[in-house]
Amino acid sequence: MPFYQRLGDLPRKRHIVFRDNGTLLTEEVMGFEGFSGLESILYHLQSPCRVIELGEFEPISREEWVPDAHAHRHFRTRDVPPEGDAVSGRQLLMWNNDVEISLCRTAKGMDYFFRNGEGDEVVFVHEGSGTLETIFGDLPYKQGDYIVIPRGTTYRFVPEGDQRYLVFETPGLITIPKRYRNEHGQLMEHAPYYHRDLHAPTELHTHRDRGEHVVKVRVRDGYQTYVLDYHPFDVVGWDGYVYPWTFSIHDFEPITGRIHMPPPSHQTFQGPNFVICSFCPRKLDFDPEAVPIPYHHSNLQSEEMIYYVDGSFSSRKGIEIGSITLHPTGLPHGPQPGLAEKSLGLTETHELAVMCDTFHPLRLTALAADLDDGKYWHSWADDAAAEGRTPDDDPAGVTSHF
Repeated sequence: MPFYQRLGDLPRKRHIVFRDNGTLLTEEVMGFEGFSGLESILYHLQSPCRVIELGEFEPISREEWVPDAHAHRHFRTRDVPPEGDAVSGRQLLMWNNDVEISLCRTAKGMDYFFRNGEGDEVVFVHEGSGTLETIFGDLPYKQGDYIVIPRGTTYRFVPEGDQRYLVFETPGLITIPKRYRNEHGQLMEHAPYYHRDLHAPTELHTHRDRGEHVVKVRVRDGYQTYVLDYHPFDVVGWDGYVYPWTFSIHDFEPITGRIHMPPPSHQTFQGPNFVICSFCPRKLDFDPEAVPIPYHHSNLQSEEMIYYVDGSFSSRKGIEIGSITLHPTGLPHGPQPGLAEKSLGLTETHELAVMCDTFHPLRLTALAADLDDGKYWHSWADDAAAEGRTPDDDPAGVTSHF
């Protein structure tokens, strides 16, 4: 995070005596890159190393689907049934060594605490609201929020209403693009969002109660369960640059131009060898001769995944809310036939979508095989001429960037 936060009670300096009702508190430095990266300092009632029971280790199992053909894919995720909670209910759709992309529709709340010891997480909230209870304090979330959770954060989702998430997990760091920040870390004037759009935990609750509490930690490509004899949210105060935060996709300020802007103008976050972008309602290109939907392009060194959140996606016939398209390495993609012509003169677009571009190929799971419509690859040939229609007969409008 590019700015400093603090909550609760803190001593006047680091690494000095700090007591709570006469008891010496345990200071924990939680940081990245050894002692040279971003860090926060937390003050605990108990030692964060204290464990009374080691539970089972559960390795992560991934069932890969290797399609017979290399082709564009369309996955319909709207009817994926709810299962598990905000962690156990994550259903892996695609992954590589840099990022895992999962769907999640929860069927129940969490009766344990979770900590990702292997990587950072970005949870996009498509449906639902609630509170992410964390060791840094309560973090409210709502529909349209990205929840950014740094590794090492102990947390528990407390949902309100039905929940639907798109989840990114990475062994690297989730950061704000460097071109948006000055040398001091402040977001610059050309950035599509500002510090006041980023929301840190609002209230710190120090739990002093004892009793058994289960913490599940992702480590070694699996989940290790620990039992504590105290509540893990025993922090009386913390400060620093490492903490969970939210950013609403509705606070992203689209960058438009006289002619069509490339996808990097929509970039929101970056990770190792991948980026996450937000496509939001916006005015379209304003040159009188501009073509206001994308030119065809080839992902020669990347793969493009788009998750459709809301609005009209009619440059992709058959796309619906919750659809995911995947345009893999080595294949060009762009608007379907006739839609560039039909888009001329349009002035705005109203769709909402989340895109992830990876710079290494993605592997697919058996879930992807179940959700694949099997015919999206043919949609560029299924044009007006082939169907005996004219472009004016197309029942859908043309408003989508994609």
